[in-house]
This record gives sequence, C-alpha cells and structure tokens, in this order.
Amino acid sequence: MKNVMTDIKNHVLTGISYMIPLVIAGAVIMAISRVGASFMGITDIWDVSHYKAGGLEAFLYTIDGFGGTALGLMFPVISAFIAYSVADKLGIAPGLIGGMLVKNLNAGFLGALASGLIAGYVCKLIRDRIKLPKSMESIVPVFLVPVFGSLITLLLVQYVIGTPFASLNVGLEKWLNGLSGGNQIIMAAIVGAMVGFDLGGPVNKAAVTTAMALLTSGIYAPNTAAQVAIIIPPIGLGLATVIAKKKYNTEMRESGKSAIIMGLVGVSEGAIPFAVESPLKVIPVNVIGSAIGSAMAVGLGAVNQAPISGFYGWFTVQNWPIYVASIAVGVAFIAITTAILRNPDAGKIESSVVDDSFDEDEWNA
Repeated sequence: MKNVMTDIKNHVLTGISYMIPLVIAGAVIMAISRVGASFMGITDIWDVSHYKAGGLEAFLYTIDGFGGTALGLMFPVISAFIAYSVADKLGIAPGLIGGMLVKNLNAGFLGALASGLIAGYVCKLIRDRIKLPKSMESIVPVFLVPVFGSLITLLLVQYVIGTPFASLNVGLEKWLNGLSGGNQIIMAAIVGAMVGFDLGGPVNKAAVTTAMALLTSGIYAPNTAAQVAIIIPPIGLGLATVIAKKKYNTEMRESGKSAIIMGLVGVSEGAIPFAVESPLKVIPVNVIGSAIGSAMAVGLGAVNQAPISGFYGWFTVQNWPIYVASIAVGVAFIAITTAILRNPDAGKIESSVVDDSFDEDEWNA
C-alpha cells in the first residue's frame, strides 16, 4: 500500500511539474495586461467593451485573453501528464480529453488529478492485459488504448467523480470568497506555514499548486499567501549568516549567499541546506516566519494575481508596499530568531554536514 501511495504521489508531482510553467506563462501574460490597463485607469480589462473601444484598450483586452487561454489549459495539461507518468505517451490523449471534461464540469484541481490517474491506470491496464496475436499487436496502442482509454475515463469522470468534485470545488470557492477579516488571515497563515514547512516538498507543492489553481476562479488570497511564503525562508536564513556570521562555518556562509539570491528569484529550495543541517530549530522557525509574512500580506490587503514570488513581480502586486513590508517582516523574524537559536560553537565546525547528508531528490520525495 505504501508503494502504491508513493507511486501516486510521484505521478501527481510529475503532472504538477509540467503544469507550473503553463500557469506562470498564462498568469504573467494576464498580469502584464492588467498592470498596463491599471495605468489607464481600467480595472476590468477583461470586459468585452474594451475590445470594442479599439486602440490600446483592445490590444490589452486581447493580451488578457491570451493569458486566460493559457490558464484554461491548466487542467487538461496536468491530467495529461499525470496519465503520461503512469502509462507513458499512451496516457496523454485520454488524460487531455479527461482534463477538458473536468474543466467543463468545473470539477477543479482535484478533479484534474483524479482524471489523470484514472486515464493513466486505465490505459496501463488495457496495454498490459489485452493480448492479441503478433500480427494485430499494433492495434492496441494505435486504436484500443486511445479509444477505450478515453471513453472509460470520460464515463468515470462524467458519472462518478464529476458531480462530487464539482460540488467540492464550488463549495471551496464559496468558502474562500466568503472569508474576511480574521478568517482570511488564518487561512493565509495556514497556507504560509505549509509552504514554509518542507521547501519545495509535497506539503509545499500541495499548497502552492492549489493556490495557483484557484487563480482561474479569481480567488487570489491563497496565491498571495503562497508567493510571499516561498521566498521568506531562503532570504531569512541567508540573512542570518550575515548578522550572526561567527556562528556559521565557511560552507554555511556560502550557502547563505546562495540562499539570498535564490530567495530573491523565488526559489525556496535555497533554504534546504539549513533545514537539513538543523531541522529541529530551522523548520519551526521557517513555518512561523512564513505564516507571519503571509498573514500580514493578506490581512493588510496585498493582492498578487500572478504565480510569481521573485522580486521582479513584487511591483505588479496591488498594494505592493504592504506586500514587500510583509516579506521583510517574515524575513526579519527568521533571520533574528535563527541567529539567536544558533549554537555559538557551530561556526567552528568546518566539516561538511550538507554534502554528506543532503540529497535534494530524497528531500523532495
């Protein structure tokens, strides 16, 4: 059972890895349009009236549509590549088709995950179980798998998982849209804590990808919380090596420089060497610091509509001074707390802790 769950997790993470560039491309293109429109005093550039106005308004409306088209491929793509991970290229067509049905049914991110797994395992079953004479073997991958793999996937999505997942998705959207005040701050803190927990691992990816998926429904608070939390740990831990320089050996100080740079461009994995070296101290501090920054950003009204955490996207955020200040507060908490908790004698140990024990693939697994 454990091996099955590990396989499913790996298939889902494969689908997510193929989906993320698509989401970033679509959301950034859309953000470019909306930032440009904001300079013209337009807050609803997606409304068709702007296309009818012609000129720059029509152009920005079109660009916003390009971003929406890319985001609309999110569910088919993640479904297709989960199926690809399970059944190789035979799963792509049924996975794509199943993902499109999920999109049409509004069954959401979880529906797309289920669609990909269904398509992949159905195609794998057909490929492995149906044995034909050698002269007819080519029929299996060319005809039987795409036709019956797609049909079975569509039937299961339509009549088994579609309605419950659609209801779950609508309920989640209503709940998130209904959050305000303290409840929204708590939600942001939870998302931030999850993102800061394992730095690119399964818990982090679950929070980040769910937040990204909600962008298609116009729900931005989880994404705002996630993007803030992604960069706080690496910058905070890197800064700790600066303010408590004597408590870190040469190797960890070099890791600190890299962590700051990686944090600024939106890569949370820069904090992993510190978490591996001293997990009982570093991980709780990361979780709390990320939660503080995320809760502050959302609670004070910052809105990040794009899945961009790096510094190059900060100034496209609504209420960006609050957004940047929230990052700074989370970073300061981690840097100061880590520096205080750090063993004063740790800097005297020059042996490589990270190189001997750190395996990024194992961490992310």
